[in-house]
Amino acid sequence: MQVFRHLPAHPCLPLALAIGNFDGMHLGHQALLGRLIEVAKDKKLTPAVMTFEPHPREFFTPLNASERLCNLREKLERFEEFGVKKVFVCAFNKRFAAISAQDFMQQILREKLNVTSILVGDDFKFGAGRAGTVADFKSNGFDLISLPQVNLDGERVSSTRVRKALANGDLNLTKQLLGRNYSISGKVVHGAKRGRQLGFPTANIHMRHERPALTGVYAVKLDGLNSVANLGVRPTIAGVPKLLLEVHVLDFNDDLYGRHVHVEFMHKIREEMKFENLEALKAHIANDTEVARQYFKKQD
Repeated sequence: MQVFRHLPAHPCLPLALAIGNFDGMHLGHQALLGRLIEVAKDKKLTPAVMTFEPHPREFFTPLNASERLCNLREKLERFEEFGVKKVFVCAFNKRFAAISAQDFMQQILREKLNVTSILVGDDFKFGAGRAGTVADFKSNGFDLISLPQVNLDGERVSSTRVRKALANGDLNLTKQLLGRNYSISGKVVHGAKRGRQLGFPTANIHMRHERPALTGVYAVKLDGLNSVANLGVRPTIAGVPKLLLEVHVLDFNDDLYGRHVHVEFMHKIREEMKFENLEALKAHIANDTEVARQYFKKQD
């Protein structure tokens, strides 16, 4: 799979292009990507995706933007799994936001990318002021495939619904909306080694965004290994400057530093709490670890 951070200087081979933010890669996104691959095969086109970084809401309203469900690398991994051949990551900035709907269709989609078929959700809007709609693609001669919304239990599957489920600690609903367990991936980096001092060494996962869709203590799997994790700011320990994802792998002593790992969230144990001292924190970590052990024991 090829990833482009800039639009190509010369037109590509004819493309079938899916456009969207794809935050969370839920069932609706998956239906769109599945249809993309089918259309590309039927019409002998190259399956491609256009997405945006940062998310447009983060550009327009950075203080009120929704929590990120996945980072760019996670999206790219999912695109590749589906069989996408080209991904165009458009830098969403002032210049890009000012492009009119007509210029976006003519100068970018037609002249730069040689797009033949376009696949979007039925509520997709584009161009300056979100003036363009799916009808504009069709009236401008594009082969438009507009997918209707995907529903679960009579309600639309959306990134907003996934965020709400995660905020409520409903990992079962989250799994249904995503078709898989919710996960966060990142590189294991060196930390302050406080977990080791407390008797529970942790893998510290680098977080690319400071506003996750969930926080708290969870039973998780780190690359398939039974673990317990804390995602938060460690309120008991003073001086922690930012959000941390710390994972204690059960019955494991190997070195994970430098590895890019995937953490699957399986079961919420409790909210993050501030304790009166480190001894109280240590006691709760021991209890959390036992809760995680019992959870995984029941799954076997």
